[in-house]
Amino acid sequence: MPYFKYMKIESIKPITVRKWQNKLLKIGYSETYLKTINNQFNAIMNYAVKYYNLSKNPGHTAGTIGKKNAEEKDFWTLDEFNAFINVIENKEHKIIFNLLYFTGMRIGELLALTPNDFYNNYIDINKNYVVTNGIGKINPPKTPKGNRIIYVSELIINDTLEYINTLYSLKNNDRIFMFSRSYPAKLMDKYCKLSGEKKIRIHDQRHSHVSLLIELGVNITTISDRLGHEKIDTTWNTYAHLYPNQRQDVVNKIDDVISQSRQNNAIE
Repeated sequence: MPYFKYMKIESIKPITVRKWQNKLLKIGYSETYLKTINNQFNAIMNYAVKYYNLSKNPGHTAGTIGKKNAEEKDFWTLDEFNAFINVIENKEHKIIFNLLYFTGMRIGELLALTPNDFYNNYIDINKNYVVTNGIGKINPPKTPKGNRIIYVSELIINDTLEYINTLYSLKNNDRIFMFSRSYPAKLMDKYCKLSGEKKIRIHDQRHSHVSLLIELGVNITTISDRLGHEKIDTTWNTYAHLYPNQRQDVVNKIDDVISQSRQNNAIE
């Protein structure tokens, strides 16, 4: 849904599936998300084949899209982000990128924020701004776990609230950032050129946040909750490459345990 909403299962042909897949590809979903959607479609078709006498699964003929494991992501280090943010003089623009980098929220979640979502030391993520057929609307978060609390520095909270207080006649349930989904990407292009930093996508700010958390030693379970992922596997498949030293760290810790145990036995 909504693509297959009014179609009978038996009327769905491989060419129908290919057209649906091409539409998904144009939307620009991540490779892993495309793979998940396609797998769910095939699961439904396989169920119809097994229990309702559908002759065959049209998805098998159409082929698959997406990838099981995510490719390595572009991201900024903290130094690169600081070089970028330091050239921004516009208060609103600075707040936008501080929120994206230091919370890891999705762009739709940022654009749905209202004054009511801000508390002393956290932000309540409870909605998502989407555009369908050129019309913007507020939806629930992307996934059930998208409903979450993101704890954030009081400095970021205070800067945002200070900015909100300058917005004339803004109500508590009004959107704070009243611009299109494409606008922040245009701002990034502008400030990347001014700062000389490498160009990354808006969504890569989310990856940059994860990189920062890993550098700070935050565990993968906490990161997954903070991002609003449904499964920790999603987080791990996407960001495992950012843990290059974990394997050797495990070996080192085991070596320490063995060495300590042998020393204790020798003393006894």
